[in-house]
Amino acid sequence: MVCGGFACSKNALCALNVVYMTAVINASWWVMSNETRDELERSFDCCGLFNLTTLYQQDYAFCTAVCKSRRPTCQMCGEKFLKHSDEALKILGGVGLFFSFTEILGVWLAMRFRNQKDPRANPSAFL
Repeated sequence: MVCGGFACSKNALCALNVVYMTAVINASWWVMSNETRDELERSFDCCGLFNLTTLYQQDYAFCTAVCKSRRPTCQMCGEKFLKHSDEALKILGGVGLFFSFTEILGVWLAMRFRNQKDPRANPSAFL
């Protein structure tokens, strides 16, 4: 199924709510390798994903982020991922809406000007 401009922008702005994004982030966190998790924790300066299970305690114990040495508790990576994805989806949704409205403008202009006669054409010609 091909996604049109307006449908994609509407989905980017509205349909991806926090619960769905949390489920996607949670599922992808447990699929990735430990090296990837460590790299994400170091680059985002956070520890663990969400404080939902006992697995969070294991993630927090093995965390190598800098924030763990500076503060007693680090921010959870899930919160940072949600904030980052929310900002990205707002930008993408705005860009999608811009292009969908330019498509609508193009359709309107095509319908408005498609049946006009060419002023340079011979008026006595049949077509």
